[in-house]
Amino acid sequence: MKLDNAQNYYGKVLESSADLRTDACCTIEAPAPSIRAALANVHDEVKARYYGCGLVVPQAIEGCKVLDLGSGSGQDAYLLAQLVGAKGSVIGVDATDEQLAVAEKHRGWHAERFGYDNVRFLKGDIEKLGELDLEPGSFDVIVSNCVINLVADKDAVFRAAHRLLKPGGELYFSDVYADRRVPEHLLDDPVLHGECLSGALYWGDFDMLAKNAGFADPRLVTDRPLGINDAKVSAKLEGIGFVSATYRLFKLAGLEPQCEDYGQAVRYRGSVPGEEHSFHLDAHHAIEKGRIFPVCGNSWLMLAETRFAKHFEFVGDFGTHYGVFPGCGTAVPFGQSDANPGKSEAPCC
Repeated sequence: MKLDNAQNYYGKVLESSADLRTDACCTIEAPAPSIRAALANVHDEVKARYYGCGLVVPQAIEGCKVLDLGSGSGQDAYLLAQLVGAKGSVIGVDATDEQLAVAEKHRGWHAERFGYDNVRFLKGDIEKLGELDLEPGSFDVIVSNCVINLVADKDAVFRAAHRLLKPGGELYFSDVYADRRVPEHLLDDPVLHGECLSGALYWGDFDMLAKNAGFADPRLVTDRPLGINDAKVSAKLEGIGFVSATYRLFKLAGLEPQCEDYGQAVRYRGSVPGEEHSFHLDAHHAIEKGRIFPVCGNSWLMLAETRFAKHFEFVGDFGTHYGVFPGCGTAVPFGQSDANPGKSEAPCC
């Protein structure tokens, strides 16, 4: 039912983002100047059929091979195509004919505007990525924008993403999460599902699914509470809080279940485009250029064994273990980012 409803809702019920009844499938974040410039090169019809809830634009992706799960009309694919450049590529996967038609319709227009053609689209169900001609271990980055909540078998999506990523690659995605499990009787409501709410994962269940799929240490990048301004929708969901959040999940064999302290530190060179003064690994790691920055073993690996390695100097090793890194725990993750004035004052790795 979920795939059928998603195809109907995004292919027939909605004609543009103006038809949405909540802000769950809307992007509120203000993009950086470089992202705004790239968005200006995306066709207006593609942008009109965009239903994402975040900015799925990880840093330092020039030359990368990217897979976009639930690519819709192609806005993120065409945005990322400019950032990976002529030596990189983007493959978008979507199951809705109407959305794919818009994306395909403007491929030539974008290729002419960019000066190269590095985007292609495949029709497919992201719960069944194994049925597509996608080589395991071949992608540097996988993105998804407010789509995983729409599928029934979320575990299959995370496991497939892990299989398709190269070692050191990452799944960088935005989605909607609930502060508790959504009641069973609401899961098949066509409007709640189409508005990205009834399929939202309880954050604790997401954490478990991600780790079971091989992503040992999910990192929250940004989050914002969602306002549900439709009275009928709000009444059905009374008592449940929702957030839109962006996570990054690295495929790294050495990540540990806890953030362990080995006395390590990094120094940022200031060389990532757009983050010359401070590199943002996640909501708790804004690493200033030139400053010795203590990190746990997991954060060390996320920088040392990924595309980010050339942008850092590394201090220490894994020779001595000092216990768990201070301040790391299992509390609700949302609302604790550096931008949140009510965040905890406890240190974090």
